[in-house]
Amino acid sequence: MNSDGIEDEDKWLAAGITGLQQNAFYMHRALDSNNLRDALKYSAQMLSELRTSRLSPHKYYELYMRAFDELRKMEMFFMEETRRDCSIIDLYELVQHAGNILPRLYLLCTVGSVYIKSKEAPAKDILKDLVEMCRGIQHPLRGLFLRSYLSQISRDKLPDIGSEYEGDADTVMDSVEFVLQNFTEMNKLWVRMQHQGPAREKERREKERSELRDLVGKNLHVLSQIEGVDLDMYRDTVLPRVLEQVVNCKDELAQYYLMDCIIQVFPDEYHLQTLETLLGACPMLQPSVDIKMVLSRLMERLSNYAASSTEVFPEFLQVEAFTKLNNAIGKVIEAQVDMPIDGAVTLYSSLLTFTLHVHPDRLDYVDQILGACVKKLSGKGKLDDSKATKQIVALLSAPLERYNDIETALKLSNYPRAMEHLDDKTNKVMAGVIIESIMKNRTLISTAEMVEALFELIKGLIKDLDVDLHDELDEEDFKEEQNSVARLIQMLYNDDPEEMLKIICTVRKHILTGGPKRLPFTVPPLIFNSLKLVRRLQGQEENATGEEGVASPKKVFQLLNQHAIELGIKQTPMSMERGFKH
Repeated sequence: MNSDGIEDEDKWLAAGITGLQQNAFYMHRALDSNNLRDALKYSAQMLSELRTSRLSPHKYYELYMRAFDELRKMEMFFMEETRRDCSIIDLYELVQHAGNILPRLYLLCTVGSVYIKSKEAPAKDILKDLVEMCRGIQHPLRGLFLRSYLSQISRDKLPDIGSEYEGDADTVMDSVEFVLQNFTEMNKLWVRMQHQGPAREKERREKERSELRDLVGKNLHVLSQIEGVDLDMYRDTVLPRVLEQVVNCKDELAQYYLMDCIIQVFPDEYHLQTLETLLGACPMLQPSVDIKMVLSRLMERLSNYAASSTEVFPEFLQVEAFTKLNNAIGKVIEAQVDMPIDGAVTLYSSLLTFTLHVHPDRLDYVDQILGACVKKLSGKGKLDDSKATKQIVALLSAPLERYNDIETALKLSNYPRAMEHLDDKTNKVMAGVIIESIMKNRTLISTAEMVEALFELIKGLIKDLDVDLHDELDEEDFKEEQNSVARLIQMLYNDDPEEMLKIICTVRKHILTGGPKRLPFTVPPLIFNSLKLVRRLQGQEENATGEEGVASPKKVFQLLNQHAIELGIKQTPMSMERGFKH
């Protein structure tokens, strides 16, 4: 909107407020003198200011709130009138004589609130009458605010279990029907707002609609607060009706917001027990809806629910939560062919976090998720999308953080396959995360087989990658990386000399591919490990049987000699001397 438009709108708002205040003044004077007819006359004129179509939602809200405050005073007056033996039924009929429909319906809702409090008629009948009468306003903005007013004045008067307005056995269903009907009509009005005005102003209208979303979402909050809405009613009535409206409105903004609302306002237990229904709606949403965020938030809530108490774990097993979530994610990714890679990886990352909370003992589930991610990435090679690589790092870091044990991660066959899709720079970052995890948890890597698998994972740090041949590395970063590898080598240990010798040979095989620049950092700790092994073997030398497969000081010294030869071949004498000083 240009500056002239904003100035005009400010003038229209100021004029509306002036008209409202003038009529409110005469309304107050009539209230003070107990003049009912004048009070109704001036309140109707005051409410006529809400008939404007010139204001944006933000400005209209400001005008509405001023009218809302005045209507509270009218409600108090109507209460006093009923105490002075004025028939509430006569009042209810009298306000319907207002000339314009919008003021008439605001006054009708206000008297209706007093009517319900009087208990002279069942609350359900009055509420049904009000929600039906509000159909008379079909202008999207005016209708939304009118129905928001109806929701506001009725929320503490809904027939409910334990409520003073509780009626017969169907009392809760009556409340649910009222709220659902008001929600459905409000959502229709909200969605229709996108079609009001020229196409060039679509972006502005979407912004304005976004500002109004809470008016619609409050209905779902009211539903969640009704005591009588138990799991059965939620599963059989509330959720199917709400999802039907969400899917059928075919509006991106409405679908995303309302799905998020459902997840946020209703209890975790209800989500768990209705998982199949909720997930079944996801593939039916518009392709442009950011479904990954919706599912991620759902899995986050369920993860927190699982972490809240061990007593809830049987529920997750009973409903087969993992299988349902895994299948739903597969269907969503399949349905949304244009979903970016980072979106798909985000979904798998959220599912992995959920699984590590709920099924930490099921490594097969963890590996299955990694495998599904690898399948999605197949043919993509190394990714250059920073968002996607960041999500892969989060995906690969999750098992390390949960198990505090690299040995567990090494059992996952798809772990290294997922890591292969990282670009060279991010591969180094992930290798650093792995080493940091080992150091932090002082994990013992005690077999040559584990060392082989580990060094394959961190190969980005121990040998030249293609990019390194052309790009000059930051010297400080390089030293930090290599010192972390050196510390890792020092931590490798096994009580069995034979296995320790295999570990040394395995490490030697990998570090010799590191190029001349890395050897001064990686060879010295390997030499120290070899010398420690010699000391352990010296006491056994006298008992040596001469068998070829048995580790002996002689074999270790032969290995040390090979280290020296390798250094001699690949290093100048000066740099070799510097390497041994490390």
